[in-house]
Order: sequence, then C-alpha cells, then structure tokens
Amino acid sequence: MREPRPAEPARKSGVRTFSRWMFYTHLWLGLLTAGVVVLVSVTGILLNHKRSFGLMPDVPHVPTGTFEGALPLAELARHAAEAVGLEVAATGIDRMDVRPGDGVIKVRFNDRTVREVTLDINNGRVLDVGERNDVFLEKLHSGEIFGANWVLLTDVAALALLVLLASGYWLWLYPRARQ
Repeated sequence: MREPRPAEPARKSGVRTFSRWMFYTHLWLGLLTAGVVVLVSVTGILLNHKRSFGLMPDVPHVPTGTFEGALPLAELARHAAEAVGLEVAATGIDRMDVRPGDGVIKVRFNDRTVREVTLDINNGRVLDVGERNDVFLEKLHSGEIFGANWVLLTDVAALALLVLLASGYWLWLYPRARQ
C-alpha cells in the first residue's frame, strides 16, 4: 500500500472549507434577498400586464396628422394643465411621453394621485384625463419609492442573484466532483 501524499489532505480540507463557506453564503444571502427578489418579481409581472389589469389607461386614437405637424411641447403642456386645473398643474409635470405613431402625447403630473392627460399632438384636443395606477408599482419595482438611494437595492439584489447562481452551481457540482 502506498501512503497518501501529505499535500492531498490539506487540499481536500481547503476545498471542504470553501464548500462550507459557499453553503452558508448561499443560505444566508438567499434568505436575506428572498424578500427583495419576490417583490421585484411580483411587481414585474404586474407591470408586464398593467393594461390587462386596468392599471394604465388605454386610449384608442387615430392620428389626425403627421408628427411634423405636431404642436410645440409647451403648447401641449398648457392644454394638459388646463385639463387638470390649477391645483394639479401647480405640482409640475413629471414627464411627457410622445407617441408619434399613435398621434398622442401623455403628460404626467407630479400630484399625489399621478394624473395623466392624453392629448392629440396635432390639435391639442384632450382625449383622456385619468390616474396612472401603475406608477406606484413602477416606483416599488425600481426601489425609487423609498428614495433615490434605495434604487441601489435592486442592483444589490441583482448582484446577490449572481452570487446565488454561482454558489448554487458550486453546491450542486461539488458532491459530483468528489466521486
């Protein structure tokens, strides 16, 4: 019988220590990030189907002209402000979503209920005034609802998923490699 080489037990011990470290990293990182991952997953599914759930208004419209004939943004913003009233208009415009193919612009305000006015880009006619119920989900999904620094939370969750993937593969492969 040959005696085992002294370097081999030390190597196996190092691999076992690494595997044990990988197991506990995988376990605790998985537990800590599970809530964030579930939140991002559920809100992502809801956002993918926001029209079906009635969270976003769907305003059917046939364009009344070309994009080149559209009114200036400032004029369209004025029409939108008139449609929601002074109190909402005073909160300011959050964003303007121009959709040239549909011939519309959606003007979203910063008010508490997040009102949106949909206008015809060529004549400024108000097509719809309503609440955007998906904005809360968007901000929750991105982490923005908790403040600008919390947006990094979704980035940390994404990195944690990569570590979980790598450690999961290691935990799956290590017992097979030992055989």
